[in-house]
Amino acid sequence: MTGITRTSADLDLRRRKILFRAWHRGLREMDLVFGQFADNELADLPDSDLDELERIMSEEDNDLVKWILGERDLPDHFRTPLFARISAYRPDFEPQTGPAATGPSE
Repeated sequence: MTGITRTSADLDLRRRKILFRAWHRGLREMDLVFGQFADNELADLPDSDLDELERIMSEEDNDLVKWILGERDLPDHFRTPLFARISAYRPDFEPQTGPAATGPSE
């Protein structure tokens, strides 16, 4: 998955703004996590979850990526079902090794 897969035409203004922000984070890793989450779940989130999503998305990407990858302990106020659902969209960010990572051999 490399980019937005849903249209925002059927979303209200608040959700359209969140969708845009989800795919334009600053770190590609966070674009993929938040963007895929938003593509799949944003339309059906209740207002209380939208409030929480906006709070989460207001955090620095460098902190978010470390929390989502488990490189830093998640603050207690983010130990929520919504944060767990967002984190479940984490792609495999492990570095690739072997022939595919180094390119074709000569």
